[in-house]
Amino acid sequence: MPKDRILIVDDERDMRELLEIMLRKEGYEPVGMPSPKLALERLKEEDFDLVISDVKMPVMDGIEFLKALREMNPEALVIMITAYASVETAIEAMKAGAHDYFIKPFNLDEVKLTIRKALDLKRLQRENRLLKKELKTRFGFSNLVGTGQRMAEIYSLIMSIAKTKTNVFITGESGTGKELVARAIHMESDRKDKPFVAVNCGAIPENLLESELFGHMKGAFTGAVANREGLAEQADGGTLFLDEITELPLHLQVKLLRFIQERSFRRVGGTADTSVDIRLVAASNREVEAEVRAGRFREDLFYRLNVIRINTPALRDRKEDIPLLARHFLNKYNQALGKDVKGFSEEAMRLIIDHDYSGNVRELENIIERAVTLGQGDEVGLECLPEYLRGAQGETNAAPAPAAAAGQGQGAGVPEGGMDLEKTIEDMEKVIIMDALKKSGGVKKKAAELLGLSFRSMRYKLSKYGIPDI
Repeated sequence: MPKDRILIVDDERDMRELLEIMLRKEGYEPVGMPSPKLALERLKEEDFDLVISDVKMPVMDGIEFLKALREMNPEALVIMITAYASVETAIEAMKAGAHDYFIKPFNLDEVKLTIRKALDLKRLQRENRLLKKELKTRFGFSNLVGTGQRMAEIYSLIMSIAKTKTNVFITGESGTGKELVARAIHMESDRKDKPFVAVNCGAIPENLLESELFGHMKGAFTGAVANREGLAEQADGGTLFLDEITELPLHLQVKLLRFIQERSFRRVGGTADTSVDIRLVAASNREVEAEVRAGRFREDLFYRLNVIRINTPALRDRKEDIPLLARHFLNKYNQALGKDVKGFSEEAMRLIIDHDYSGNVRELENIIERAVTLGQGDEVGLECLPEYLRGAQGETNAAPAPAAAAGQGQGAGVPEGGMDLEKTIEDMEKVIIMDALKKSGGVKKKAAELLGLSFRSMRYKLSKYGIPDI
């Protein structure tokens, strides 16, 4: 690790040398300067992690030096030294931007502690800035990859609405990036430093949904051993993203409508209302108007949410973005997996572009992750692509028929030696589920629809059999 560099500004040579010796012993890299003027010239050329400056110096005193330094570098970390136990001097220094001060004669242990705390704080602030930059990179516009007209319209709409409080409804097929759009709205808004809380309404058991959303009081139900705040409360000041909102049961839709209208709620088992300041963004992969007509989604709730509508296009409707997306995911998984795959063969890219993505961007990402994982050369070739993408080339290696997979190659009868019926049925079910996942491009929701299962049942079976994403 590089040593922290500390600049000492003091016209007294003995004081500079004392501090230099002490700081060097502590593992720092100190540099002494006899005057503020020389120090400012040095600071124009070099970076220092901390500046320690005396207050009383000729020509330019420490307060003037501090003001000049802060004007040159507002983030400079400065500790002042004063020989006068004067509250006024300390207050003036702090007002001018000093981080801290100590008074001569000083205790060396106290000085060491003050310096260490100041540098620890600076490191923490730097890490926070890097984290915010990373979050913006990860969840801002950079992950909404695409240069076509459809994506350009979405970028423009996000910028138009981001700083408002208007409710937003995002629709589109599974895997089209609805949550990325919601996060981009949040990151471009004035709420970006506050929480972004995402709730998948289809993934939480119905009997726990209200408690998850609005919290509960101790004793409200069996297992409620303490008061607990809900996700709506956690999102206070920020954005609440309700994904797959059409999965909400009707009785909760009523409570959500009240929450949207009043921006207040009552915890399960509670008697007092809690108000929050949130931006509400909802999303669904269903045709919401059809859900309303069928009576499965309340019309009044729909109109409350559907103030601004954003429809994320299917990947097959923006094929011009596929090469750019493929390159984006190639770079992403090169970095994540420590690989250095340079690009795609002409044949591989042709198959990638021509494929009809039922799983949309998520399916494309899975394909590229698999290709980078399996790839051994400088480029992604046909051999790195999944069998279903290669068409006839992969048919010979297709999933075996359920009976064969279960070890029942002679039909559905009971073999001479007997059988474990439960194990046989489980094996058949596992193979059928894997085949459905292949046909749906790894999209669990689509696979569940192919099998006539609810999404919750599908998730249970995937967990039961330990089936990974295809």
